[in-house]
This record gives sequence, C-alpha cells and structure tokens, in this order.
Amino acid sequence: MPQNTPPKDALLDAILPHVPFDGWSDASFKAAVQDAGIDPVVAHAVCPRGAVDLAVAYHKRGDQLMLERYAQTDLTEMRYSDRIAALVRMRIEVVEDREVVRKASALFALPKYAAEGARLIWETCDLIWNTLGDTSDDINWYTKRATLSGVYASTVLFWLGDESEGNAETWEFLDRRIDDVMQIEKLKARVRDNPLLKGLFAGPLWAMGHVKAPHAKPMQNVPGRWDTDKEGAK
Repeated sequence: MPQNTPPKDALLDAILPHVPFDGWSDASFKAAVQDAGIDPVVAHAVCPRGAVDLAVAYHKRGDQLMLERYAQTDLTEMRYSDRIAALVRMRIEVVEDREVVRKASALFALPKYAAEGARLIWETCDLIWNTLGDTSDDINWYTKRATLSGVYASTVLFWLGDESEGNAETWEFLDRRIDDVMQIEKLKARVRDNPLLKGLFAGPLWAMGHVKAPHAKPMQNVPGRWDTDKEGAK
C-alpha cells in the first residue's frame, strides 16, 4: 500500500472486493489483511472487531463522499424539501457496489449490531440536516432526524431491490417519503396555530418545549437535556 495511506483506509479498500462473496466476515477481513500487506497485529489494533469496524468505516466514508458531491452541486434554486431529497439521493449514489451495502444491511440487522446500525443512520441524517443549515434547538431537532432516518432507511431498502432503469422507482419512492414528512410538518404547524388544538395539546406542547437539542459534539449517550432554565433552576 502507499506509505501515506492509513492502515484502516488500506484495509477498507482491500476488503471491498471480498465483501460481495463473503460478507463483512472474518474471512473477508483476513483476506484484506493479506491483500493490503499489513501486519495482522497492526490490523487488529486499528480494527479490534475486524470486518465490523471496516463496515462502520465504509458507511462513514460514504457520508464524506456525499459531502464532497454536495460541495460540487448548486442546490440554491431548489425547494428545501427537494434539497433534502437531493442529499439522500447523493448519499445512495456514491455507493459503487450495491452488494456491499446489502451485506452491511444484513450485518447491522443482527441484534448485537442493530444499535450501531441505527446510530450510523442517525449520524448520516444529522449530517444532512446540519449541511442544509438546520438551526433547530428544541424537540424539532429530534423529530427532524428521526423522521429523516426512517426515510433514509426505507429508501435504501427499496433501492436494494430496485431493478428500474437509473433507479427511477427509488427516486420516486424517495420523493413520496419526503412529501409524507412535509405533511407531518404542516400538521404540526396547524396544531400550533389552531387555538382549540393548541389548548387540547397544551400539556404535550409544554413538555416538548422544554426539550433541548444536544450541545456536545459528537452525540453523547443521552442526546439532549431538560431545559431547567425556564423553571428558574440553576
């Protein structure tokens, strides 16, 4: 490998040709170590869980590739909802081998790795919102990322089985899901603006108004805090 290539990056590049056949497995990891010419001790030092750590690195590499594509694209004339859809589409389109993602989906569907898979999806959606300049600092911080996580995950699953030309059916599916999210936002606005509904939901709205977005980066194990400032507490 080139001298300036970090060992984990070299291992990730080396494992990708093996994943479609052997998945993110010990067999693939051993083959990557051999192909990359890396000392097994070093390989296990940078990837204690072997192929699992490389699957995580693969997902995060995709996030960075999405940002690079976004930086080269002008979305200023698009509606905000279309920008969201565009970034989700970019994130999917940077994938060079669909089978690699299929194997990763199977890996993170396992109970022992499901929480990590959910965290990776959340971080991708958090990155999308932050890239688009989201400034929400209340309950909306959570609802935006939660709903987009559902959109992103379902779109990826649809895409894995899509055989349409140019993935046209996937992009139509994505547009429908984004429209559903926007309908939820409109419903929330109507509740806030309607005196009757606002009174009916006064309790839940009061509680949600005291939830604040996390300030620490990266996210902590308990992402958020109860805003005691409004209660006069120190």
